[in-house]
Amino acid sequence: MEKKVVFAFLYILLFPALLLLLSGDFIWPEGWIFSIWFILLCFSTILYLYRNDPALLEERYRQPGTANQERWDRYVVYGLLIGFILWIVIMPLDAKRFGWSPVFPFWLKVLGVAALTGAFFLFFRSYTDNTFLSPLVRFQADRKQRVVSTGVYRFVRHPMYLGGILMFFGTPLLLGSLYGVIAGLALIMLLMARIPGEEEMLRQDLEGYREYMQNVRYRLFPFLW
Repeated sequence: MEKKVVFAFLYILLFPALLLLLSGDFIWPEGWIFSIWFILLCFSTILYLYRNDPALLEERYRQPGTANQERWDRYVVYGLLIGFILWIVIMPLDAKRFGWSPVFPFWLKVLGVAALTGAFFLFFRSYTDNTFLSPLVRFQADRKQRVVSTGVYRFVRHPMYLGGILMFFGTPLLLGSLYGVIAGLALIMLLMARIPGEEEMLRQDLEGYREYMQNVRYRLFPFLW
């Protein structure tokens, strides 16, 4: 486990390094704000799980196509991974190196920071509240999976996805990348498209999930969907 954690830390650092390298400006303030946000989120989550929930940390290391992952979800996971890398690549090229997008007003950058603050909260709380937060759509009979309805799961059924939406929306606003907004919208659509299939699996296999859906009516956005 220790080797996996060390490797994860090194892997996480690649994305901020790539962002700053492609920008061509190592003192880019917005790039550093996102990089620090990203590193703090990932490192604090991994350290928390290592100390408090090693079983979930091990689950997070599962690779696509392993265990009993739904077959269709393999393509979604690979799509999200490839899309995330492209998203990280295009934003610094657009916002800083080539300046394809117009300069974003300051208030949009502040809105981006606010969205990332909300994303941090939802990501971290999703991990601390739900010990069954697998990266794969699969029924975790091997881990005696049960319905989680406390914490942030009292308000929406997929708080981590909502955190992802805020991240994909807030980051390009902070960095000032219109192409990043477009790429982020594509990733958001892919996340949202994943939900019906995931819920169908949970409805069929996880005892009590139907009742949970009745009690917590909204998937992502309270009073909307």
